Amino acid sequence: MQVSGGSTVAEPFLIGDKMTGGYGKGADILHECTIAVEEGQIAVIVGPNGAGKSTAMKAVFGMLNVRQGAVRLGGEDITRLSPQDRVAKGMAFVPQTSNIFTSLTVEENLEMGAFLRRDDISHTMAQVYELFPILKEKRRQHAGELSGGQRQQVAVGRALMTQPKVLMLDEPTAGVSPIVMDELFDRIIEVARTGISILMVEQNARQALEIADKGYVLVQGRNAHTGSGKDLLQDPEVRRSFLGG
Repeated sequence: MQVSGGSTVAEPFLIGDKMTGGYGKGADILHECTIAVEEGQIAVIVGPNGAGKSTAMKAVFGMLNVRQGAVRLGGEDITRLSPQDRVAKGMAFVPQTSNIFTSLTVEENLEMGAFLRRDDISHTMAQVYELFPILKEKRRQHAGELSGGQRQQVAVGRALMTQPKVLMLDEPTAGVSPIVMDELFDRIIEVARTGISILMVEQNARQALEIADKGYVLVQGRNAHTGSGKDLLQDPEVRRSFLGG
């Protein structure tokens, strides 16, 4: 909680607060970078190549060393927790590549997502199939036989099987057609409507900001611009520098 001018301001549900760090003993990639998302909202990280977008998300998920700053989930400091422990706390991460088991069927992939659970998973499975009808249709097919967009649906569906409070997506629309991108974004909006927080890194900045409650523009591992998706889309400097005018 932060107190300013006598009023108490509640902290965002998930926050990577002034994170400085990098991989192993290498140079810092992030410099006092702050990324946050509220419950049931969509936060998007955009910026040029090499800006540290995916690094910021991995820092929030515990995949690299945060030398300064902190990560908090629901007010709890989770900075020192492993990624596995963060999954147990309600975080799910979908990497950009190698995010499905190609030799397993669609249904087996989804079942793998529920590996930590000891309860009946059939209700969650039904919810995933409702969200992604094509997966129900292809549930007996090997995931490796699917199109790029369908594979991404499997990856997101598998993450949802953990019943996460926060879903983190690294470049979910990489390499898919504009039509498939729009469909994936529609599904992501639906997931957020169920109360799950979405934190997403996206190359398609304009389209991502259109669905974002909050946007973060990173440059060289630092916060360059922060605001609502709508505000950033209308910001002349953001448009000129990152959105092609």
